[in-house]
Amino acid sequence: MTARPSHLPERLALLSNADAGDFLTEGVLTGREDVASIKLNQVTEPLPHDDRRGDLLPIRELAEDAKAYCENKGLKATQADAWLAPRLHAALRLTRREAADPGLWNYLALGVAPDYVIWRHLPEPKDGKVAKVAAERFRGQYHKQAFARLWWAAELFRDGPHYDPVVTACGNQDMLNTALRMTVINHRPTAQAIVRLVAKGVISTGREVNALVGAVNASAATLMYDVIAPDAERESRPLLDWIADAETARQVSRNALPTGPDEEAAPEISVSKLVDYFSDLFADAPVRGREDSEGSEGED
Repeated sequence: MTARPSHLPERLALLSNADAGDFLTEGVLTGREDVASIKLNQVTEPLPHDDRRGDLLPIRELAEDAKAYCENKGLKATQADAWLAPRLHAALRLTRREAADPGLWNYLALGVAPDYVIWRHLPEPKDGKVAKVAAERFRGQYHKQAFARLWWAAELFRDGPHYDPVVTACGNQDMLNTALRMTVINHRPTAQAIVRLVAKGVISTGREVNALVGAVNASAATLMYDVIAPDAERESRPLLDWIADAETARQVSRNALPTGPDEEAAPEISVSKLVDYFSDLFADAPVRGREDSEGSEGED
């Protein structure tokens, strides 16, 4: 099985998509080979900043601890997402512009924790075929790549400094697989309303999540959520202060949830309004496998 990289520099780096592709061998994707870490670090580029946010070891330890968290509690690998997402976000302290650079995520997946990617995303073998991780988990779009998807989930589902909604969102794989790539999630009250319905148990299964998100996205074509449920005006200062505080911040807690930028949370009145509206949308949304009790009663 793919092991911890034999060469780990002190700093994180950027690895281009083209260079990342050279290391996505069949052996690496199947977990049978280690990444050629020394060779990989010879083709990376340095981060554009030289502050503590670029320290490699804290991120490496987070990946190891996420795996240990699941193994010690007898949890499935998928359950590592809810634990790791808020902590990865709080440890990296990135701006959205910085997080939009795929080079960082390529490096995290191949240069820092390829063994974690294999552990988390290697499927069970089927029909006697050798199982392998999809290449997009190492080098892929933000909603597919192993670490980018967690950071963006934390960024889009956090409620100001609070990461509790992130834990809820990342505890449902269909929230990550479907909702994360919808543009409506950029509207904070919309994101919080969907998470609240999950937390309340109004929607729970993957099919229900997909049905709700599809209905919400379709409704957005005719109804402007930011008009009926406006968000608070967001300022850049809390985020910049939070990033600056990284120089003196303690290690991200493994037990308690971290605290994000001291931004104003999404307005409660807007979230509540959308919770009610989305509940009605879901009641009418077609959910594959959901029984139509009224129709059943009329059948012989």
